[in-house]
Amino acid sequence: MRHFVLLIAVCCAISTSAAAQDYMLGDIHIMKPWSRPLPPVSVNGAAYMTLMNKGDSPDTLLSVSTPAAKKAEVHNHIMEGGLMKMRPVGALDITPGGAAVLQPGGYHVMLMGLTKPLVEGQSFPLTLNFERAGSIEVTVMIFVPEESGHGNMQHDKKKTGG
Repeated sequence: MRHFVLLIAVCCAISTSAAAQDYMLGDIHIMKPWSRPLPPVSVNGAAYMTLMNKGDSPDTLLSVSTPAAKKAEVHNHIMEGGLMKMRPVGALDITPGGAAVLQPGGYHVMLMGLTKPLVEGQSFPLTLNFERAGSIEVTVMIFVPEESGHGNMQHDKKKTGG
C-alpha cells in the first residue's frame, strides 16, 4: 500500500510538470503552450503560450501549423464598432528582450477545422516557424487553467478592462 501511495504521488508530480513545458529555439523561449478542452462538436479552438526573445535581434513568428486542425493562424481580438472580433495578424514580431503573450482575449493561435476533439489531459503537436530562429515542434497540453474559472470569464474581463 505504501508503494502504491508513493507511485501515485510521483505520477501526480510528473503530470503537473508535463502540463507546462518550456522550449528554447535560438534566442526564442517558448513558455507553456496550452489549449482549453472543448466539447466534441467544436470545430474551432485556440492555443496559447508566451514567446520571449532573449536575444539582441528582433524575430518574427511567420506561421504555425498542426495536424490537430485543417488550418492554424495567429489571430488577435480587436474592438470594432463596440464588438470584440478576431482577425488574423499574419506575422507576429517579437522585439529583442520582449515577449509576445498569446492568451485568451488577445493574441492566440486559432485552430480552424479541428481534426479531433480537444480533450482534457491530452495534447497535440504545434509547429512554430520563426524568421530567424527557424522551426520547432512543441507539445500543446490541453487543460483548464486554474485561474480561468468557467466559460469566458477571463475573456469578459479583458473586454471590460477588469
